Amino acid sequence: MSEQQYLDFYRAERETIFARSDARLNALRDGAFAVLQQKGFPTMKEERYRYTDVARDFAPDYGISLSPAEDAAPCPAEYGTLADSADPVVALNTMLTMSCRVVRIGRGERPEHPIQIVNTLRGEHPEMVSRRLLIIVEEGAEADVIITDRAVSKQQFLTNQVIEVFVGDGAHLNLYEIEETHLLCTRYSSLFMQVGRNCSVHHSSLTLFNGRSRNRADVALCGEHSEVVMNGCVIADKMQHTDCNTLIDHRVPHCDSRQLYKYVLDDSAVGAFAGRILVREGAQKTTSQETNANLCATRTARMYTQPMLEIYADDVRCSHGSTVGQMNEDALFYMRQRGISEREARLLLKSAFITEVVENIPLHSLRDRLLVMVDRRLKGELSKCEGCKLCE
Repeated sequence: MSEQQYLDFYRAERETIFARSDARLNALRDGAFAVLQQKGFPTMKEERYRYTDVARDFAPDYGISLSPAEDAAPCPAEYGTLADSADPVVALNTMLTMSCRVVRIGRGERPEHPIQIVNTLRGEHPEMVSRRLLIIVEEGAEADVIITDRAVSKQQFLTNQVIEVFVGDGAHLNLYEIEETHLLCTRYSSLFMQVGRNCSVHHSSLTLFNGRSRNRADVALCGEHSEVVMNGCVIADKMQHTDCNTLIDHRVPHCDSRQLYKYVLDDSAVGAFAGRILVREGAQKTTSQETNANLCATRTARMYTQPMLEIYADDVRCSHGSTVGQMNEDALFYMRQRGISEREARLLLKSAFITEVVENIPLHSLRDRLLVMVDRRLKGELSKCEGCKLCE
């Protein structure tokens, strides 16, 4: 059992963990320990984990740091109330995270510039990192928050990240998650968001370079007349693995949600998307659209897709769909006849397919930067930064 090493570590280091951490964090640790001890890591027989082998990813003997982040803040009252405490992966984070970063946008505030959080992995030995982030956007506030994950050392890293987001009534939030690590990195990110009434939320998840990733995003619409847009972009090749699992929970009437996730898979890469739209009883006048489109550029690439609708109200407009296809040979032939090389033609088709997601990003400066990064990634240049030999 790969979870046993973490249970043993917690038993051995509990006093040290409690001495170095926040009291509100510590109050949740023993309960999280009990969850992991009782359940163990999820298996691939469980619906939300059917495409990713958790035990395999957490099996290596990673070092674990017990040093709090330098910029950590005391945990406010909202901490730990939104995350799925029954999920063993989340429970492991609660057991071992040493600090909580807090981003709070006060009532009616509108920061002039985006708030950017850059997580950089570096070290000389394999290491597991447990991150916890709490974002609170109070009533009537507006903000752009960018979270970027990077790795600068040629080392094995395992990141277990939990993000809790509270969006107050009348608030507007654009949240961006960008992963650009390397082939030795494994990343689990679990996002839990609660949205009030008259809100506008745009969430973008972009996996541009990675090793193995599982991205969970649960969004609960708890106030009427709110809108949530979720976009995802995955570019993977070699033996990379990316699993995106989403839940949009319509709990009240008169709300709108839209999802668009696109994957470009090359070589022997594996992609998975499972998106569930839940419309609860009484959530009338709900509008929801879910789309997952995927391009397998080789016969050895694999894509698993599972869009789902679960509806308990009768006055709704909901749709979902998915496609998995290969390169359009007619389009390739057309471009080759006009003097475009096969390599360039394939790049153009991939770019045209994936950039629809990036072009939907509201923050223009970030959108322009990401369009360049996507172009470099498709050309194989993103992992070859100037002077860097990380992925050679």
